[in-house]
Amino acid sequence: MSRPPTAAQRRVIDAADPVTGRLRGTPAQLAALVKHGLAFRHPRPPHDHFLTPAGHRIRETPVTAPSEPAPAQPSTGVFTARAGGEEEPPDTGPGRAREVHSAWQGLLELRRMTNPDGATGRPCGWERAHLVQAAALALEAAGHRPAGGGQEGYRVRATPQPEAVAVRAEDPSALSACAAALERAGWQTGEYTEPRTRARYLLASPRRV
Repeated sequence: MSRPPTAAQRRVIDAADPVTGRLRGTPAQLAALVKHGLAFRHPRPPHDHFLTPAGHRIRETPVTAPSEPAPAQPSTGVFTARAGGEEEPPDTGPGRAREVHSAWQGLLELRRMTNPDGATGRPCGWERAHLVQAAALALEAAGHRPAGGGQEGYRVRATPQPEAVAVRAEDPSALSACAAALERAGWQTGEYTEPRTRARYLLASPRRV
């Protein structure tokens, strides 16, 4: 895209579903986003519009107009999967469980809508563009606890390898359980040893077939 989106287009992008990227806007706004490569129109009915990876990057980049101050945002209300290692302990209450379940169901719907064959058992393009968040969501949705606030749990981190994340856990049994959960979610995993520390970890990649 050669120029930033207009304020109206940005509002449509910011209002997109945080997991599926589904858009709501006027036909003209949606057509303009498609023209600039920030959205695509799904070929199957009801022909909804979704953010492309470029559109997701725009959405995740905060922009403040020079003429107006940034609004206070104590809470965005946007779901974020926990990658593990956050300072505060993980929320294990029923509210968080509902959020995780809803996000996972939304991701399955995104798979159905965007995978060419409509398969829900295989990761989609959004997951390949958001590897850490996608893997963390799969683990949290399977009932695994992220590390944080001094508590043990999984940790998902980016790696230099394309389409691969590293997953670490407190012991071999927890690591094996994480591998099984990711494989059920459509990922392929392999277990490796850190040469220096000898610690075991997983490399996980979204399965293509």
